[in-house]
Amino acid sequence: MIVRIWAGQVMAGHIEEFCTLLTTQVIPQLGRTDGCLGGELLRSVTEDGHRVLVVSRWRDEEALRGYAGPMWRIRPVWSEGELRYLAHPPEVTHFMPIAAPAPL
Repeated sequence: MIVRIWAGQVMAGHIEEFCTLLTTQVIPQLGRTDGCLGGELLRSVTEDGHRVLVVSRWRDEEALRGYAGPMWRIRPVWSEGELRYLAHPPEVTHFMPIAAPAPL
């Protein structure tokens, strides 16, 4: 499994609208993508609160290549409609899980 973290800095005054777009359209679409094992949206808790992360889990490199193309390691995926909310293009990073989350 590979964890993909898409990070974006949202322009002031647009965070609520952008989060709604992500939760109603982007996250459900990810869930229907072959090889995607799930995803979630995180919003920063800093005073400005304009940074968001979409954390998705993928079966393998082949699934990510199918979703983001051959440059999946460095190429973030976004729609033109999303760019109007962002202060600059998003970034993407990837991680391999080492241990499962600890129970509380």
